[in-house]
Amino acid sequence: MAQQAGSGTDGRNGRRPVVLAVEQALSMSYATLRFVHLGWRVIRVEATPAEGRRSPGDPNRYIGRPVPGAGCRSYFVAPNVGKQAIALDLKQPEGRSALQRLVERLPVDVFCTNTLPARHVGFGFDYDALRARREDLIWCCISALGPKHPDVPGYDPMLQALCGFMDLTGHPDGPPLQCGPPLADLKAGDEAFTQVILALYERERTGKGKRIDISMAQAAVSWLHTFLPMLDLGSPPEELRRSGNEHRQFIPVNAYPTRDGFLYMALGSDAQWKRFVEQPLFAGLATDERTTNEGRRRDRKALHAAIAAVTREHDAAGVSAALAAAGVPHSPITPIEKVPELPFVAATALHTTTPGGTPVRLPPPAVETPHLAERGGELPFAPGYGEHTDAVLAEVGYSSEEIAELRKRGVAA
Repeated sequence: MAQQAGSGTDGRNGRRPVVLAVEQALSMSYATLRFVHLGWRVIRVEATPAEGRRSPGDPNRYIGRPVPGAGCRSYFVAPNVGKQAIALDLKQPEGRSALQRLVERLPVDVFCTNTLPARHVGFGFDYDALRARREDLIWCCISALGPKHPDVPGYDPMLQALCGFMDLTGHPDGPPLQCGPPLADLKAGDEAFTQVILALYERERTGKGKRIDISMAQAAVSWLHTFLPMLDLGSPPEELRRSGNEHRQFIPVNAYPTRDGFLYMALGSDAQWKRFVEQPLFAGLATDERTTNEGRRRDRKALHAAIAAVTREHDAAGVSAALAAAGVPHSPITPIEKVPELPFVAATALHTTTPGGTPVRLPPPAVETPHLAERGGELPFAPGYGEHTDAVLAEVGYSSEEIAELRKRGVAA
């Protein structure tokens, strides 16, 4: 696949920024997907086949359902649409030399990796080595605990366990649970995206590159604003731990049964409570103590039970109508297979097409971009393993004979 068309430019010379990423799994792959959404060129670098290993490159290529003719399985698709893929053996000097030539001659604006920091120097893509090739390079790494802990690997569930997320997720009488979406992965990816954008903005003014290190753990814990300070302000740990579908502080916020399924309501102020109990359906719940959130918090067990006793006698549509009349935020529990049909999702969802012609719906971008609008939301399918190795190496001056020799020696694949 040739370099993909797009409107995103770096503002310096009118060309699209180029991102080279030694990436695998989800966290950095998601970060660089956001650059794809801007119309930037993203080239992912994967490892060449290793002896005794049946599945070369990114392990995520081999997770999920098979996609005929695609060189990957379904789990790999969404974070990698619109990218190019090459395969180099960075354990060999010629592989490291090829990567450094790419940085210098493409030229690369942003280098990204989520390889263990302890391996950067050996693979030839530590910040100092690549800055010597391109002084204004933006260099970004995501790792489990940052460069002070270079040998520590980490995946999202492990980070959720380490950073307290699992202690906060689940029912009070049940085991700790991980959140459904991989929040630690995605938070770190969003942070890498943001910090790279800021670094490029600074480069516009200073002409200088920058090193960026993202700790997945630090990024995850940075989200605990409504928990950690409360420990020092009088809240015992038990007050913050697993609370099922209840909100720990705002009452009533919970999922309640109806005749035809659960309905979630989130009442966030005393004014909403006043409107809530003015509805005939819920008028019997009004008491003097429940006028304030603190009073409702003290009475929360009885209140939750009383609301459930009312809602289970009615269908979801009737309960929803009463909540809407009171201006109380609420929603049914949407099955995951129905999420693509939600109007605001259907209107902004992206899409791609498999090599066999099967259309595939993708999540919408976090924010719509001109590049995606120009493409009508269609992005090229995720690249096959090593699909663009020859084309990209030729672009930086390797002859066909040299590329054939690199392939013969296992340096490229």
